[in-house]
Amino acid sequence: MSLELPSLSVCDALVAVMVAVSASDARMRTSELVAIERMVNHAPVFADYDADRVRAVSQTVVSLFEEEDGLDAFFGLIREALPQRLHDTAYALACDVAAADGRMGETEGALLAEIRSELEIDRLHAAAIELSARARHRTL
Repeated sequence: MSLELPSLSVCDALVAVMVAVSASDARMRTSELVAIERMVNHAPVFADYDADRVRAVSQTVVSLFEEEDGLDAFFGLIREALPQRLHDTAYALACDVAAADGRMGETEGALLAEIRSELEIDRLHAAAIELSARARHRTL
């Protein structure tokens, strides 16, 4: 791979997972970007995170997705940066981004399945996280 891979902080990895879900269908919707910004600004896990890093992390994710083996490299970076105890947190954040626009496309669903597998999220736990995300983002 020709791309120089950066090392990600724990919070960078969480942001990268959210950005990946948003970018998975090649259309980063405003509602998804607002959800990412809201989570970075308010979730306790991001309390000490420099929100100005979101742009650089986003560019890294988009660049990786343009590479032939980019998805494998992406997951390598995520697994390297994220402690196991935050795998479900990453999945929950990813589900919130996927649910933010009120619809989940095939590519978003496929990437969530891959994230679930790569982070070894138990299927029953994943179903609860997914249901919770849909409930939080439901509209009237």
